[in-house]
Amino acid sequence: MKRPEPVLPDDDAGLPGPYDRAEAADLWFLPEEPEESLPLPGPAAGRLVEPEAWRAAEASLAGELSDLAFEAGRLSERLRGPGPGGVQRLALEEAAALSWWTGDRIGSDRLALWLSYRIGAADEGGEGLIRTAWAARRLMAPPVASVGTLVADMLGEAGRGDPAFAQEVAEALSGVTGLAGATRGCAAFHLWRSLDERPDHLRGLEAAVLASRLSGMGQGAGLATGQGGLAFLPLALTGFGALTASGAPERRLAAWLQGAHRAVLAALMALDRLALWRARAETQTADLSGRTPARMIAALATHPMLGAPQAEAETGASRAAVLRNLDLLEARGLVREVTGQGRFRVWTAKL
Repeated sequence: MKRPEPVLPDDDAGLPGPYDRAEAADLWFLPEEPEESLPLPGPAAGRLVEPEAWRAAEASLAGELSDLAFEAGRLSERLRGPGPGGVQRLALEEAAALSWWTGDRIGSDRLALWLSYRIGAADEGGEGLIRTAWAARRLMAPPVASVGTLVADMLGEAGRGDPAFAQEVAEALSGVTGLAGATRGCAAFHLWRSLDERPDHLRGLEAAVLASRLSGMGQGAGLATGQGGLAFLPLALTGFGALTASGAPERRLAAWLQGAHRAVLAALMALDRLALWRARAETQTADLSGRTPARMIAALATHPMLGAPQAEAETGASRAAVLRNLDLLEARGLVREVTGQGRFRVWTAKL
């Protein structure tokens, strides 16, 4: 006996079935096009930087900005003691730290080999070494007065194919000109990383160098003179939190201030260790005659790592005198050789 099929109530609501012929040509899974009357999301009027958002972020983080400005001022003042050599040492350390964020991973010893002997550019990763040396040169460059000049100076005299590019960037940042240096630097960093005009392998490093220099303008660090001071704000000496934040401007700025604050404190502690080492080195070499030992100590304080050709150029002594004094300082526990090689050796102060 055939079982009767159940009778179900008709719940057809007039919707088309899966096999019914479609009446409309539109595909349901495609996103709807926005109506012309509705504004598109994104920066108003096509602006790449939202001044109102960054101004609000700065106001909410006024305490953190004040703390950073105070410590940056201390660092700038402390650098007037060692003079330009202290700025150069800090720039080399910051450039090496940035190379680890960009993936080039250039250590201070490898950077010293390139600066002293021009060794390493032809090896694997040589382009990263050249980029790191470029970053160090840009960081230790004299301060400038405007954003446009800073961008043009960073890109080179010819502007790398686009002489109007620097002015366009300056105009995009014109809305945050009156804000604190750290706020301008953070906004410039995220703007530069979003530009399609720059090559991918350069964009991150260029953004960090530009932002570091821009953050130093008006941040207490922008008072660099011939006697010392600092024309950039350290960002990566203790990590990359300042460079990896995303989200709203307030969140990006908070991470920026925190990372910069830690980097500035690390730089201050490094200067303390360097000052103690110089005092100890001068005491332990007081019995030595001539000017070469004192000049060697000054050169070692200027460079995180130092090769013989650099020491020869900075002290004015012969290669034999340089090597003899380096061996003497090493025997007295003031320096150490880091390569372990017989040739192309590099030394560093034992802080």
